[in-house]
Amino acid sequence: MAGTAGISKDDQERSRHPQHGGRSRPARSRPGRGGKGGATALPVREGERPWSEAELAEVSSRLETEIAELHEEISKAESDIAARLTDSVGDAGDDQADAGAKTYQREHDLALTHNARELLAQNERALARMAESTYGICESCGRPIGKARLQAFPRATLCVQCKQREERR
Repeated sequence: MAGTAGISKDDQERSRHPQHGGRSRPARSRPGRGGKGGATALPVREGERPWSEAELAEVSSRLETEIAELHEEISKAESDIAARLTDSVGDAGDDQADAGAKTYQREHDLALTHNARELLAQNERALARMAESTYGICESCGRPIGKARLQAFPRATLCVQCKQREERR
């Protein structure tokens, strides 16, 4: 590092991660659930106000609502797919165009269900990170993701810079 002569590695690390004493991850607590430190223990970017219990509860509630909606969506899609699979046996006399259209629809439904499952996993992971007090920490660089980004996109696991770098690859 340029200009760091006489500064210990610990001091350099603390200057990079001042919100939690230089550690790349804060001490574990259960924010919003009576844990030590609560919402204010979650990291924020420089210049942002700390999380309030109400803000964290709002984000958590949004995630939980979306999880419930995704469970319903996946359940309905799975029953629709199962119905289409049984229809394909009964439609043995269809011409090639009908069979192709039904196959396309089945593949489309499977892809949508897969995407819904991915979103469900991301939402559940965000709630788990809240419980572990690692919510808001970039999984790539260890710096705070930013409160505004998390309020807009609660499933975010990367800060803006790391996400941009990932998308350029």
